[in-house]
Amino acid sequence: MSQLTHLDSQGHAHMVDVSEKDITTRVARAEAFVEMLPTTLALITHGKHKKGDVLAVARIAGIQAAKKCSDLIPLCHPLMLSKVSVELTPELELNRVRIDTMCKLNGRTGVEMEALCAASTAALTLYDMCKAVDRGMTITGLRVMEKQGGKSGHWVADASVVGNA
Repeated sequence: MSQLTHLDSQGHAHMVDVSEKDITTRVARAEAFVEMLPTTLALITHGKHKKGDVLAVARIAGIQAAKKCSDLIPLCHPLMLSKVSVELTPELELNRVRIDTMCKLNGRTGVEMEALCAASTAALTLYDMCKAVDRGMTITGLRVMEKQGGKSGHWVADASVVGNA
């Protein structure tokens, strides 16, 4: 494994200087899951939740989180994202909602943290909106699924890892 880039030679945390990196198109995809009772999932999918469209609110929260990532993660660079998508898909047979996010830009640093922030915040928002009817929900499987661009090129996660049923 290579040296940790956010630590200097004395072990002090610092923001990495990316000014010499090439500007490339960078894309990252992340996923997370919110597992819940079948009755909770039915409320969401049938539009019967008293707080309204849970999936729409979670989608907007995820998009907003990607845009605010550098405010939350101390050493992340503020980025000019050109695209953020958050898709929430009910998986009825597994009693869960799958959250897929994608962040894209033309820049000098990757967007993995923004994709992860989007997925985790969408999951937290879903939990927040549904906790009154299902306190036992769990958020699982948060991970980067794919990244493209930059010197390290294209990387795809192992599809056999937990989270993919």
